[in-house]
Amino acid sequence: MNRNMKAKLHESLIAVLPISLIVLVLSIALVPMGTGYMMMFLFGAVMLVFGMGVFQLGAEMAMSTLGEGIGVSLARSRKVILIVAATLLLGTLITMAEPDLRVLSDKVPAIDTRTLILTVAVGVGIFLAIAALRIMFKIDLSFILMGFYGLMLVLAFIIPASFRAVAFDSGGVTTGPITVPFIMALGVGISSIRTDKDASSDSFGLVALASVGPILAVMLLGMFSGESSTAYTEEVLANPSDMRAVILAFAKATPHYAFDVMLSIAPIIAVFFSFQLLTKRYHKRQFLRCLIGFIYTYVGLVLFLCGVSVGFAPVGSMLGQEVANSQKWLLVPLGMLIGYFIVKAEPAIQILNKQVQTITNGTISASSMNACLQIGVSAAIGLAMIRVITGISILWIVIPAYLIALVMSRLVPKIFVGIAFDSGGVASGPMTSTFLLPLCIGACTALGGNVMTDAFGAVALVALTPLIAIQTMGLTFRYKTAVLKKKLSNIVIPEDSDVIVDLEGNAKEAWQ
Repeated sequence: MNRNMKAKLHESLIAVLPISLIVLVLSIALVPMGTGYMMMFLFGAVMLVFGMGVFQLGAEMAMSTLGEGIGVSLARSRKVILIVAATLLLGTLITMAEPDLRVLSDKVPAIDTRTLILTVAVGVGIFLAIAALRIMFKIDLSFILMGFYGLMLVLAFIIPASFRAVAFDSGGVTTGPITVPFIMALGVGISSIRTDKDASSDSFGLVALASVGPILAVMLLGMFSGESSTAYTEEVLANPSDMRAVILAFAKATPHYAFDVMLSIAPIIAVFFSFQLLTKRYHKRQFLRCLIGFIYTYVGLVLFLCGVSVGFAPVGSMLGQEVANSQKWLLVPLGMLIGYFIVKAEPAIQILNKQVQTITNGTISASSMNACLQIGVSAAIGLAMIRVITGISILWIVIPAYLIALVMSRLVPKIFVGIAFDSGGVASGPMTSTFLLPLCIGACTALGGNVMTDAFGAVALVALTPLIAIQTMGLTFRYKTAVLKKKLSNIVIPEDSDVIVDLEGNAKEAWQ
């Protein structure tokens, strides 16, 4: 096993271990769990560790390399029509294959699965094209976000209630483990040919706009479809009696996820071969490295999705039901605790955090990003559980929160706007769809609530709270920078002195 693989597996173990320990403690102290469910959970955790580690290595080797290469080539062409057509097509194809979207679409009874996937995919494609043009023409991200989010909030009052939560959720699930590495690298590639001071900060924001597109698209679908009375039907999985039954459960599910991930990877591989034939960008060694990266990505995603769907989702639903039946208000602190630790197990989160640290030369560290996202997601799941218990409309939360986030976008440094809105989409990945959403659904079912209006929306809240958390970090950064500048204004520095280097280092250390 090479050094990179060992490092990725170690990172995955550190990320998955806390949530696994929480569930084990709960199964002993609060919610007694059958031996079969416990074996499934532990088996799923092992698959999760290996899957996430292998996937992250594959994404670095293939997805990021391809996305950046296409971004650079498109930007150098400077042909607006080509950029729009390519990003629209790429965004649509990749989103249609996104596993997170398939997970959500299978759970929504109010909308036909294929119709929902196509609607969301086209929405992502259109807004990815808008995002690429924004980078090329140096348009302020904050103004674009204010315009589209304003339209989104207006439509939220017009569409049927059964579409609201699903529409907001769709914005979170589209930016999952397949799309995020590609889209983020695409932004870096497009911005790389710019030499102005805002080029690096403008490389962020593609994920943000790719999250807005599907929300608006599903809202428009709801306006034309009308209210749906279709009830949610929860899938009940049998409690396996022994280890043989556990292994059979995973073995039965693996071909399904293997086929789904094959569909997910196939369009990207086709784009890779087409791009290489047209541009000859990668020499033989790079080409083989990308192919190996795609294999790693495929294997990692199959293991990851099978582990969370078969091992984690049933446990999440069962925990929600049991806690709701015994002490419903305990759902709030329990959800916050799980949300705090589960965000580190999202594969795309680690990719974003490392890219932020690289692009900012360590000024914004991966550890500070993780801390902010953990606090944000913890608050999101707490709010989601309050909605499950009380049945309050999601609009009472998302409208004030989005308004606060948009106002903050005018106050923080530009780079934090793109990072914050990208983080929202990235935070709501497979772990949210396959563990936290079932947790909310299980609790809502036990309390006799309306799953479509009360449980759905958890993904949307997870995508929302990082907007405020990361921009709060940006306000803190601006304040500390202002304090440092004030100190510097009172210091006389000789021209040949190295003091300024030390001051910059101290500023970075103070921030981190």
